[in-house]
Amino acid sequence: MSLIDNAHRMAPDDLAAHRQEAWARQRAYVMQNSEFYRDLWQGQTPPEDLRDLPDLSLSDKAQLRISQAGHPPYGNYLASGVRQAVRLHRTSGTTGQAMNLALSARDCTITETVGGRCQASAGLTPDHTVVHCLNYQMWMGGLTDHMTLQATGAMVVPFGVGSTELLVRTIQEVGITAISCTPSYPAVLERVIEQKFPGLTPRDLGLKLGLFGGEAGLDDPAFRQRLRDVWGMEPRNANYGVSDVFCNFAAQCEHDTRLHFMAADVLHVELIDPDTATPLPLEPDQTGEMVLTHLARECQPLVRFRTGDIITVDETEPCRCCCTGFRFRVVGRSDDMVVVRGLNLFPTMVAAVLNEFNELSGDYRIHLDTPPPYDSLPVQAELAKGQAADSGLAERVSAAIKAKLGATARVTLLPAGSFELTEGKTKRVIREY
Repeated sequence: MSLIDNAHRMAPDDLAAHRQEAWARQRAYVMQNSEFYRDLWQGQTPPEDLRDLPDLSLSDKAQLRISQAGHPPYGNYLASGVRQAVRLHRTSGTTGQAMNLALSARDCTITETVGGRCQASAGLTPDHTVVHCLNYQMWMGGLTDHMTLQATGAMVVPFGVGSTELLVRTIQEVGITAISCTPSYPAVLERVIEQKFPGLTPRDLGLKLGLFGGEAGLDDPAFRQRLRDVWGMEPRNANYGVSDVFCNFAAQCEHDTRLHFMAADVLHVELIDPDTATPLPLEPDQTGEMVLTHLARECQPLVRFRTGDIITVDETEPCRCCCTGFRFRVVGRSDDMVVVRGLNLFPTMVAAVLNEFNELSGDYRIHLDTPPPYDSLPVQAELAKGQAADSGLAERVSAAIKAKLGATARVTLLPAGSFELTEGKTKRVIREY
């Protein structure tokens, strides 16, 4: 199986032999069964030692899309027979063409076990009743994340998205104590509560724990505090993953809001420079693009897969919670990065500035209607409910972005409720060219 009980609490040296043995099996399996990687490697034999993986070519999402287009529906990186697959998911397509994801029974078990480690680390226990509000319609975040929640022993209510009024009533009637959703979804609930449930406040629902994933936002202390103040629940970054690899392999704990890597027994991580693809050391204060290699995957194994996620490693020493995986923050996605006069800017950086203004709701969009280069950053920011923009607010927001990020911003203020609230992932950078 390649899984080890409590691997996320084992010292890296104690896991080293297991990881090497797992790679030896996976290496032979991929060479024999993956036409995609045989073509990519062009006769090169993958190294025996994991430390030598940078000798191999990188793979990426664009290549997988071409593979699925040319060899539908699963691509020629399907290494198992179709009969071995027992579950089919589809990616959300937020950053491009939706992809078909096939899982074997073994793949499902490993995925759910690793995800269960994450949900438990974030505080979910058998004493909780958790409502799961991610899309069940083929998206990996629906059923698969449901199973990771269930792996903790908690009672899981499979609600999905839509029917928000029914959700509010269900939370009240069932006595639900935790919610699993995207960070932007509570704003949807707040609006429905205000409009449809006179006299009811979010705090009245009695939620104690919020398990969030699928979007950025939880790294911002101001956003976390707002969730505590409005809902009376503890927000936890419980669900970080890459759909093509594992739906959830990192989460925070009660002691540290940084993400803890929890899949060292079945997943190998590298960092590279996103521009040059040069390998970078995985050490504190290092920022780079995360590259992942399956150490145990049957249906669609990936080797040196570029995730597009830019992360900063903060700690490599064990946490107080006993997790030994490195701790990190997601800076942003390479395809969401906007370069303004040589400065690399990510939506999360803009959000952190906007959340410092009580006059703003925190919701925003960056509309790009021309190709780069850019001399300034066009930001549309939404006013908080009941707030009217004074004559100098836009200028103050622009000045704060300049002072904190170094970039000139063209800030447009919009009335409260201008942006459509989404039940799935919210796209912040809109490219209209």
